Amino acid sequence: MPPFVFVTPAGNSEILPLRVRQREELNCQIVHDSLHRRAGWTEGYLVGMDGVTAGFGSLAVAGPWKDRPTVFEFYLLPEHRSKAFALFEAFLAASTARHFEVQSNDSLLTALALTYARDMTSEKIVFRDGETTLWTAAGATLRCLTPEDEIRDCMERRQGGGEWALEVDGAAAGKGGILFHYNRPYGDLYMEVEESFRKRGLGRFLVQELKRECYALGAIPAARCSPDNIPSRRTLQRAGFVPYAHILIGALALP
Repeated sequence: MPPFVFVTPAGNSEILPLRVRQREELNCQIVHDSLHRRAGWTEGYLVGMDGVTAGFGSLAVAGPWKDRPTVFEFYLLPEHRSKAFALFEAFLAASTARHFEVQSNDSLLTALALTYARDMTSEKIVFRDGETTLWTAAGATLRCLTPEDEIRDCMERRQGGGEWALEVDGAAAGKGGILFHYNRPYGDLYMEVEESFRKRGLGRFLVQELKRECYALGAIPAARCSPDNIPSRRTLQRAGFVPYAHILIGALALP
């Protein structure tokens, strides 16, 4: 007798223990982790066989994903992964999923998404810190614009972050910040250098110093950029960041 596969709608609290297991396995910044904390932004499902829960799946259904339900998580406990295709197909059939957005270092979901993918592309490259750099920039200083207690509150709520100003000999040369819309303990760095101050090594210095600020706050720096943004890719790498994943997006060809 074939196994009975089930897919059941589930709230965030029901899938949280499985999400904790997933975070532990990935051991990295999970770009869309915070979506679950936004009311009405996700739909969750438990999946399993013969009455035994095997894992969960999540859709993004609000914000940029409104009117295009998108699979962004699908996790199975190791002992159930040999049934991955059957469970994923049941999940797709029971949900409203029509698109996917996955982090490529999540090997299980990437393999499943690629099996059913149409029109796949890379939206972002994801970077982790790999090296401590010691760049200097004559006359350059970094000034925090956000009170530390406000930054700490953002870290606790996993929402918002802090901003810093880059100045060269007292003149405004750029800005950057750290956002905490991600799983602990990661912070996502962003930066911009004013056009008149570019090509002077200030970008790599700014990223390097934001990394230092992130560590001082007790967080781990991470970053992302578009695959087509060659200057940003080079700046991140010169500041010690290492590419390790892509955010892959596409449509699903349903089985």
